[in-house]
Amino acid sequence: MDQTALLFLVLVAMVVVFTVINPIFFSSAVFANILQDWGPIVLMATAQTLVIVSGGIDLSVGAALGLSGVVSALAMRELTASGQSAWSAMLLGVLVAGAVGLAVGLVNGVLINRVKLVPFIATLCTMGAALGLSLVLTGGTPVAGGPAGSIQFSSKTYLGMFTVPIIVVTVIVVAAGLYLHKTRFGRWTYAIGSNQFAARGAGINVESHLYKIYALSGLLSGLAGMFVYLRLGSGSASSGVGQELSAIAAAVIGGTSLLGGVGRLAGTVIGAFIITGVLSGLIIIGVQANWQRVVIAALIAVAVGAQGLSNESLRAK
Repeated sequence: MDQTALLFLVLVAMVVVFTVINPIFFSSAVFANILQDWGPIVLMATAQTLVIVSGGIDLSVGAALGLSGVVSALAMRELTASGQSAWSAMLLGVLVAGAVGLAVGLVNGVLINRVKLVPFIATLCTMGAALGLSLVLTGGTPVAGGPAGSIQFSSKTYLGMFTVPIIVVTVIVVAAGLYLHKTRFGRWTYAIGSNQFAARGAGINVESHLYKIYALSGLLSGLAGMFVYLRLGSGSASSGVGQELSAIAAAVIGGTSLLGGVGRLAGTVIGAFIITGVLSGLIIIGVQANWQRVVIAALIAVAVGAQGLSNESLRAK
């Protein structure tokens, strides 16, 4: 059976189990809440998929989300205070959030390509720096005072569960999937992740391509920060803390190999649904929220273990 189809069956089975335990799980209100949780996670997981397929890792996606949300919140507050319209403020917020995330991604590219740090260490450094800068800018308190209509705009639903931000996120993810699977960019990404030495021999400018990958990762994480702002109505330094784990989990559960060169965005999308669905389901059936990270860690372990068994099976053949 195709892996994406298998993941979809797992997702359906998860819905059935939680619905049997508590029928309220199978409701448009719960699905709408899951979609709101899914939005920022799938953006970061898409970013993580691009990076992992290339043979790297990006631990800074959560911190980039937080910093982008904080800086865009500060910018929108200033614009709102000057009497500008809510639409102008939100447009500025999107541009600022994307720019901040892009800057974090480019710093990652510099550390990897120029300073020659391995991706794990490079992105760990930017994760700490971005989180620290967010705390400096906010003093540890959420930044509110932006456009008054942002929450109403982002919470208005269509068909009982779809919001404009969710629709925009879906379009972005579909575009990213086409870009990864149907263009030269994607072919080069898989080639670098499979064998970087061979990719260089084939004439691929590996350094230039890695800049693009980490820049895209930062950009998507920045847009995730704006999504969270629209949902909460404020920017917080802590909004992305720990979310890099969820993003990695979604990618790995979706079949992206941590060894690089393998992965499909469709699997990542379903993996993000599984992560957010499991967490919401656990809360609905009464499991304490403190267990969430334990569950995510366990899901990563199971997914990586399954990949290892699959690789051993292929080698045995």
